[in-house]
Amino acid sequence: MRIHLGNDHAAGALRAAVLAWLEQRGADIQDHGTEGDGSVDYPDHVHPLAQAVAAGDGLGILICGSANGVAMTANKYDTVRAAIAWRPDIARLAREHNNANVLCLPARFIAIADALDCVAAFLDTPFEGGRHQRRVEKIACS
Repeated sequence: MRIHLGNDHAAGALRAAVLAWLEQRGADIQDHGTEGDGSVDYPDHVHPLAQAVAAGDGLGILICGSANGVAMTANKYDTVRAAIAWRPDIARLAREHNNANVLCLPARFIAIADALDCVAAFLDTPFEGGRHQRRVEKIACS
């Protein structure tokens, strides 16, 4: 499975840790983020990631200060379901119940170890389907 990674300047150490963790796991990574800490506009890094995920090319992980901006931007795409998580159980439920295909991490509000646990929960949890499928189908507005 391909993993698309995107971030803004606030991601810093968290981006590096997530990238290293994904590489160690042997993930096929498409990096849409920035390596520096100079100010960037997060939508410029979100749109390519969201377009790829919307086209069915894997899952996404977005990181910014609060995770709100990246989640709002990604969720503009009809088939993208971006979920903010700061605990592994929230990441797990986002996949299991909501079929989230983009995980958004709040770099300024989460410890690296907790973020990596969220990434693991997100990537290792399948969508449960069943009654949740009906609900997910009602999300799209188009």
